[in-house]
Amino acid sequence: MLKEIKYFIFIFVICLFLFLTGKYYFSNTNKKNSYRSFLSINEKIKIYTEKLPILEDDTKNIIEYVEQSNKKKKKKFNFWKLLEPNE
Repeated sequence: MLKEIKYFIFIFVICLFLFLTGKYYFSNTNKKNSYRSFLSINEKIKIYTEKLPILEDDTKNIIEYVEQSNKKKKKKFNFWKLLEPNE
């Protein structure tokens, strides 16, 4: 009997918590407060971006191209020769 009452109280507390949380989350005051916070964040971002300094571009003519020649002979490797025992 006590076990069932204990489970009933646990379930009741969990349901009450979920109900009150949902009621607060979907309330108009919470929606207004969240919308106001979004607006204030956007205003802070605009103010901050106006204060940012613009850096000059100093990367002109930085890349140096190197010519490579294909005149060197490439050594051919054979996989099966690598597996043969050394003499």
